[in-house]
Amino acid sequence: MKNKEIISAGLGGVFFAVPYLALSIPIWPSLLIGAAAFGAGELVFGETKLTLRDTNRSLYDMLEKSKKQNKHIIDMIPLIEDEKIRKQLNEIHDSVSKIINTISKNPEKAKMADNFFDYYLPITIKLIDRYDEIENQKLTSEESNAFFRSTNKMIGEINKAYKKILDNLYRKEIVDMDAEMKVFDSLLKADGFNDAEFPVKKEEEKHE
Repeated sequence: MKNKEIISAGLGGVFFAVPYLALSIPIWPSLLIGAAAFGAGELVFGETKLTLRDTNRSLYDMLEKSKKQNKHIIDMIPLIEDEKIRKQLNEIHDSVSKIINTISKNPEKAKMADNFFDYYLPITIKLIDRYDEIENQKLTSEESNAFFRSTNKMIGEINKAYKKILDNLYRKEIVDMDAEMKVFDSLLKADGFNDAEFPVKKEEEKHE
């Protein structure tokens, strides 16, 4: 019996015994009092499910900050005039959301994305803000045109990098599942259930 159940049972027993034995209250009311005490003990001493905020506050705070940064990305998209960059930013926002959700569910993967949270994402925000600021100025100098070209290229590289980071977070699962599928495929072949062999068997049946 779990500790919380022992404590709850003890409370129920006490709250039954005192009214019934000491105060001479009839048995049924005493049983109701004892049952109520047992239920209260279950609620008070019940096991509490720990959240990431309880177990790893620094990681929780980092993820919350990243969520705000990701919201900033989606908020900036309508302000950007370049259609290609808007499309890239939508994809970046999607990748960031998936990375954050993956780390939230698998905190042990956080080390695999340290640079993403500490450097990549903040610099991405800074780049988007600066691009929007300069774009709004309607500059036509060679320097500004060169900046737009280089930023466009960099946003594309960021998009590819974030997708790669997301892939890396699932690399172990992909490798493990691939190995399991190979073993499963071998078992299917050994038992004669491999699809690739069925057409051959059907042809053999026709000639019989």
